[in-house]
Amino acid sequence: MSTGRGAESSSAAAVGDVAEAPLSGGSLFSSLKVRNYRLFFLGQVVSNNGTWMQRIAQDWLVLSLTGSATAVGITTALQFLPLLLFGLYGGVLVDRMRKRPVLALTQTVMALTALALAAFTLTDQVQVGHVYAAAFAVGLATVLDNPARQSFLSELVGPDQLRNAVGLNSANFQSARLIGPAVAGLLITGIGTGWAFLLNGLSFVAPLTCMLLMRTAELRAVERAPRGKGQLREGLRYVADRPELLWTIVLVGFVGTFALNFPVHLSAFTDDAFHSGAGTYSLLNTLVAAGSLAGALLAARIGTAGLRLPFLAALAFGIVEIVAALTPSLWSFALLMLPMGLFAMVVNVSTNTTIQTSTDSTMRGRVTALYMMVLLGGAPVGAPVVGWITDTYGPRVGLATAGAVAACTATTTGLVLARVGGRSVAIEWNKHRLRVRITYRESRPEREGPA
Repeated sequence: MSTGRGAESSSAAAVGDVAEAPLSGGSLFSSLKVRNYRLFFLGQVVSNNGTWMQRIAQDWLVLSLTGSATAVGITTALQFLPLLLFGLYGGVLVDRMRKRPVLALTQTVMALTALALAAFTLTDQVQVGHVYAAAFAVGLATVLDNPARQSFLSELVGPDQLRNAVGLNSANFQSARLIGPAVAGLLITGIGTGWAFLLNGLSFVAPLTCMLLMRTAELRAVERAPRGKGQLREGLRYVADRPELLWTIVLVGFVGTFALNFPVHLSAFTDDAFHSGAGTYSLLNTLVAAGSLAGALLAARIGTAGLRLPFLAALAFGIVEIVAALTPSLWSFALLMLPMGLFAMVVNVSTNTTIQTSTDSTMRGRVTALYMMVLLGGAPVGAPVVGWITDTYGPRVGLATAGAVAACTATTTGLVLARVGGRSVAIEWNKHRLRVRITYRESRPEREGPA
């Protein structure tokens, strides 16, 4: 997966320095030697499995209640709409706040939401409006949870282990996709979707307990941004001034909005193309997760990552989606879920590590919030559109369209980044005018010291 220093544009020396940071020790599990990160990781093992159980149960419940792929898309849209509306403001707040209390609050809100949805479902009172409301509530909590979670990693492990921690976090989340969907399928077909919601609500006890057990003295000191005016605008200028951040975020914006709508595509293929049930839907999600887990573990093991990697992976991801859309049988489609998941995860991890290692600590919450907003917050636009295309023209056209968007975006943004090289776009404005200035600059990531 590593492309090495020679992969970058020759005119982008500063960008190459940002993109490649050594990983001390080179061990796949090196960051787990840090006690606080180990606790964080263990808590997420339990919670992530619950989250994936709820995702599968939620999608299938909506499909069962409405029979519409568009309704599944609306559910996805509502869950990510708060990110689109408030994601940048969440990043501003996270940059000012201590990360651990923020995570405790957001995890508690998510737990209560899951338990409320479980109560409606288990008492046969559930309606699609309840699922929509629960999805929106989780989205509101995610506005703070996502940037706080990503920024908290640098407090747990520091810069030398950051790439490994990001990769292991992704592996953790994706390994849950192997277990969570399988358990959800058994619960849905055996005793009902409500039990999946209940178990997810209870699973949040694990991360909350693990955060309480962390040693505060061993957290790394990371500077927090002071309160002040214009901090949102400052974050946008910071990204616009750094091409390695700007074009990476453009890439994930288009891919996240139009190509990563797995709930819409897989539920539609299961129901309309292959005329199967919840077991097949869970199987397809599990196979995507297996490929994603392989991609995440590979990314965690690699000590360097070149700037070309996210763009090449996104191109390959789009091509696999197009090929999958043309496959005639369930089993050939299912086998393609493995490379689809792998390339999707390589895009995810490689872009995430570029964002994390290229950003100063006082800006990390805002930059991460922007990254997560375009990666996940585009779903309110993309999911209903993809759902409408799928309902109108069939699941094969819907998936092929998503793949074409990913492939074209990867090609275009990759070529633009290679062309601009070390140049940066500085945006300045006052009350009367906007000025855009292209300059050359040296950009290096900040290295935090121990507490």
